[in-house]
Amino acid sequence: MQETIKKYQFREGLKLEFEILDLNQTFEAKKEMMVVPHRAQFYHILWIEKGEGTHYIDFNPVGIEDNTLLFVPLNAVNKYDANCTYLGKAILFTDSFFCKNKEDLQFLHASILYSDLYGVAKIKLDRKSSDLRLLFDAMQKEYGRKSDSAQYAILHNMLHIFLLQAEREMRLQGFTELKPSTNLDCLVLFKDLLEGRFREEKSVNKYASELSISEKQLNKACTSLLDKTPKQIIDERIVLEAKRLLVHGHQSIKEIAYELGYDEPTNFIKYFRKHTNTTPCEFRENY
Repeated sequence: MQETIKKYQFREGLKLEFEILDLNQTFEAKKEMMVVPHRAQFYHILWIEKGEGTHYIDFNPVGIEDNTLLFVPLNAVNKYDANCTYLGKAILFTDSFFCKNKEDLQFLHASILYSDLYGVAKIKLDRKSSDLRLLFDAMQKEYGRKSDSAQYAILHNMLHIFLLQAEREMRLQGFTELKPSTNLDCLVLFKDLLEGRFREEKSVNKYASELSISEKQLNKACTSLLDKTPKQIIDERIVLEAKRLLVHGHQSIKEIAYELGYDEPTNFIKYFRKHTNTTPCEFRENY
């Protein structure tokens, strides 16, 4: 089988699955790896103190500017700009580090910073007055201490507060989120389930059944909040993955079809063309 998109696990050998790195030093040391499209099996918070260029997250170009925070979701296809300046810091952490309980998991997966219900989260900051700077400095100081029995709890709580403060800052800068509701809870659960099952399960009825709701309820939740049917959301997720594999990987069309759950490559080609008005081969060549 041909090589697919590179996947990188969190660095082994650390006591905690949490790191604060100098972004420029890391970029210079691992540039060849970072400028190639890849999936990181952990979350990023990039604090760009000084920078210029374009960063790419799942085909979305994100302008790099001085004094900005950029939140890169788990498993997104991430590509650094080889000609960009990245001066600042990076916070890296995993689900295992942050999610001590069900509430932590729900918060992280529903957060406006990492939810795929919204676009890539980017915050412009006033470097001197930002409360986030004070929180970051305190977190970095704690991270630099000699490890003891209290460090995990302190870093976990600091990170949680940092994320809450970042959400507050986004709202202050005019971001409008979906209002809490039963429909939103249903939509978030559906998208979480879809993320782990879209390769083998494409039936709206099966997803509704696993969520213990009716297809009608699931359809109402999706259409009322996103103006999309559950089937459209499933199709969008499959097509996004297909595009990722076509552009960033080196698998054959046949191998991609099998990876996405199609027994017959011709069925995948018809499906892709129906939703993109182009064949997989044409999309790969034209991108």
